[in-house]
Amino acid sequence: MSDTALLTEDRDGVRTLTLNRPEAYNSLTVALKEALLDALTAAAADASVRAVVLTGAGKAFCAGQDLKEHVELLRADDPAPLSTVERHYNPIVTAITGMPKPIIAAVNGMAAGAGASFAYACDLRIAADSAKFLMAFANVGLTADSGAAWTLPRLIGYGRAMEMMLLAKPVTAEEALRLGMVGQVLPAAEVLPAAQALAARMAAGPTTAYAMIKEAMLRSAGAPLADGLVAEGETQARAGATADHRAAVEAFVAKREPVFEGR
Repeated sequence: MSDTALLTEDRDGVRTLTLNRPEAYNSLTVALKEALLDALTAAAADASVRAVVLTGAGKAFCAGQDLKEHVELLRADDPAPLSTVERHYNPIVTAITGMPKPIIAAVNGMAAGAGASFAYACDLRIAADSAKFLMAFANVGLTADSGAAWTLPRLIGYGRAMEMMLLAKPVTAEEALRLGMVGQVLPAAEVLPAAQALAARMAAGPTTAYAMIKEAMLRSAGAPLADGLVAEGETQARAGATADHRAAVEAFVAKREPVFEGR
């Protein structure tokens, strides 16, 4: 698959999706966006996939929209650039946030625009010490997309998110760690192995519970407390009826390690 814009690898219940346009800093063409959406949808539906890692090939995670393709389409009066948010970016972010299993961003380098937004939408983020996060929409006369106006303030607060959006100032990996944008910062060569190891550990865990935690968090974000309590009650009732929960309780009482099967 080395000639494709997106690489897929399965190991230990973990599916690694690699944006594979290193010569263009993994910028997003229509073809790559469609491949990524298809791959996320397939990973969500595949019971053998219990966790997902999203990363980039080469020195960048993802530079966002491929502006060369974008400007060519604009010059041709092609409607594609005006519909890509609805057709691609919104469904991709919905697929990431709604993934019924953990998804970890292994941010191996620069993450800009929609690329950074994809990382924000993931459940966990591990960044290279050389990585930077850049929201440069304003520099090309655009506003935020790919969910960043919703996800970024929830990671780092409204004020800092507004500063990143309006000033288009890069945030280093160390600052991102301090702000809570990422959970770990490692040397670049260690980022993907660390993300895959974490994903493998989670793949062996209570994946049904992880899915319900994600659902409860997503439904509660920005909602009144009463709505959040309803979401917790509904998901907890479903989680309590799973075989994983019963097995874990039995293992706790017997003082042994539980074995989770994702059901």
